[in-house]
Amino acid sequence: MILHITDVVYLDDYRIKLVFNDGLSGVADLRNALWGEMFEPLLDPNNFSQIRLNPELGTVSWPNGADLAPEFLYTLIQPKNEPNEN
Repeated sequence: MILHITDVVYLDDYRIKLVFNDGLSGVADLRNALWGEMFEPLLDPNNFSQIRLNPELGTVSWPNGADLAPEFLYTLIQPKNEPNEN
């Protein structure tokens, strides 16, 4: 299966909620991923908050052309913890 993002929601700071085509969903904090010429403008919260789903690429992107591979984002997901059943 080729991994794609099917939904993205900007939460706050550098956190986004992602949904993948395999059903996994969770929150990724991109604070430490924003380095390099393409990503440094996204350190401005106003720029970062313009994140959007790019259905052609199957991942997220920003108006400045920056995007991140869905496989990389998948590794950053912190799934919701299910309550322990005792």
